[in-house]
Amino acid sequence: MSEQPTRWTQATVYPDMWADPGDDPRDSEGPGPEGELATLEDFLVNYRKTLLMKCEGLDAEQLARRSVPPSTMSLLGLVRHLAEVERDWRNWITEGDLLPKLYGRRDADFDEAVGDQAVVDAAYRDLEREQAATDAVLAAHPDLGARVGRENIAVRELLVHRIEEYARHCGHADLLRECVDGRVGQ
Repeated sequence: MSEQPTRWTQATVYPDMWADPGDDPRDSEGPGPEGELATLEDFLVNYRKTLLMKCEGLDAEQLARRSVPPSTMSLLGLVRHLAEVERDWRNWITEGDLLPKLYGRRDADFDEAVGDQAVVDAAYRDLEREQAATDAVLAAHPDLGARVGRENIAVRELLVHRIEEYARHCGHADLLRECVDGRVGQ
């Protein structure tokens, strides 16, 4: 078994943080968002940023490393998975034809997450595109109680589910990143 990396953080102000408060893109000055919709969107944005933070500074091999065997989960797999689920959520709220899976067969988002820079670059493009597309569809439904799409799901429920999905996978990303290079923090 290979030697485990030494735990470390880039933060100097609070040693249990990922980055110093002034360097954390999630920190904002002033009061929090007003209203339920703005609060839900703020949480989603911050979890999205957290996932990207956990991936930053790693090369393609490190991003694709399955660091908790026998799991197929990797940081790159999480990026691809979240792109896939953003697309799937759009399928829940559309009345039109279903969009095909991004990566083909079930679990290909994880299984085919390989340490190739072209795969990494494509995964980030996919995630950004799918997030923007789902955000745009949901922006047309500002009433959180409205039921939409073939699934007749409440907009509020979908937003909370999105937050839950990102939050859960950010927890996975914490552990994966620590196994890859030892970096820890919130």
